[in-house]
Amino acid sequence: MRFRFRGRGRGGGLATGASFAVALFPGALAAVPQRPVPPSPREIVVAPGGAIPSIARALALARDGDRIIVRAGIYREPELVVTRRVTLQGEGGPVLDGGGTHQVLAVRADSVAIAGFVIRNVAPTTVAEPAGIQVDGVRGCRIERNVLRETFFGIYLSRAADCTIRGNRIEGRGGPSEALAGNAIHSWSSRGLVIEDNVLEGHRDGIYLEFTDSSLIRRNESHRMLRYGLHFMFSHGNRYEENRFEDNRAGVAVMYSSHVAILRNRFARSWGAGAYGLLLKDISDAELAGNTFAGNSTGLWAEGISQVRVVGNEFLGNGWAIQVMANATQTEFLGNRFEGNSFDVATNSVSAASRFAGNYWDRYTGYDLDRDGRGDVPFAPVRLFALVVQRHEPALILQRSFFVALLDLAERVAPVLTPRALVDSVPLMRWSAP
Repeated sequence: MRFRFRGRGRGGGLATGASFAVALFPGALAAVPQRPVPPSPREIVVAPGGAIPSIARALALARDGDRIIVRAGIYREPELVVTRRVTLQGEGGPVLDGGGTHQVLAVRADSVAIAGFVIRNVAPTTVAEPAGIQVDGVRGCRIERNVLRETFFGIYLSRAADCTIRGNRIEGRGGPSEALAGNAIHSWSSRGLVIEDNVLEGHRDGIYLEFTDSSLIRRNESHRMLRYGLHFMFSHGNRYEENRFEDNRAGVAVMYSSHVAILRNRFARSWGAGAYGLLLKDISDAELAGNTFAGNSTGLWAEGISQVRVVGNEFLGNGWAIQVMANATQTEFLGNRFEGNSFDVATNSVSAASRFAGNYWDRYTGYDLDRDGRGDVPFAPVRLFALVVQRHEPALILQRSFFVALLDLAERVAPVLTPRALVDSVPLMRWSAP
């Protein structure tokens, strides 16, 4: 016998039939598995003398999505390992003290947020790399608005992806030994990082990137480092924008990387033997635009680079504005400003392959008869005296002498030793920022 269910309820005949079927077979829906409802995020409060006085205890109680509020106080605890997707929020600047024996925080879960803490006292060592905050093998972390003082490494990222490091202040000991100083922000084998608005001081390197790709480094201040304000190697597809690297012992070093954009940064006052505003070595497919190089021993050192455009930068008051080696190929210097430098350009060969065009040179004494803003006679930026100094540094004592003025005049009249390849054929009469 066949049954046909008919009728019209608010849902029509089918709905009425389904309701009838449920009435006849009440166990029908019980067989359908029900998805468990996740527990609601909680707020766990940590405070000295409170119900939960320990951050370690709060982390043990926490579930994914919870928010741990840490009230003001000094917390001296063993290394804190975060294994849940939680937010750690400091209120009133709570201090996490490593006691000089261990690193403070280790992040081992995705999407962890840490903000509002003072983290201090991680002792230097030559056998390990402890940090104020260590991030390993996670995605989506956020470390914001913390102060780290006297930590060996400040923030150490390893195999991290899509993390944000923003608005932190990281102050190192600034000791005399590079071996006993870690880096303020250190990244290894990571990608998709945003490192911005941090103030860094007194470490070995301010920002160190190795095998770190597709990242944005923006608006950071890196001062008084024992070595480099910024140092990266084997890191491709990154952008460095509007940072300030000042008073660092060796300046900034960029090595073995491609598809790099270095835009609107300031490289200043890196002075001494082996110091550079910016050192480029074995870099390809890169752009340097709108940067300022001021008061460095060497503003820009370029070695083994290819397909690099240096456009609209200012070189002001450096010893050597640019030292470009003969193995810099397919490299262009366009629309830059050279003013107040002891030497504008130096090279190690008469066959240098770089191209200069449309730059402003304060030493240019040519004329502009057609009033198009460009000089009618070429300018050779490599001085004969610069070649003399490269071979005999003590000759610098003659820099302002009448003899050197005569040497410059003789080379302009009858150039024989300076490289003819390095000539700006259309020098600017005036410069304005592009």
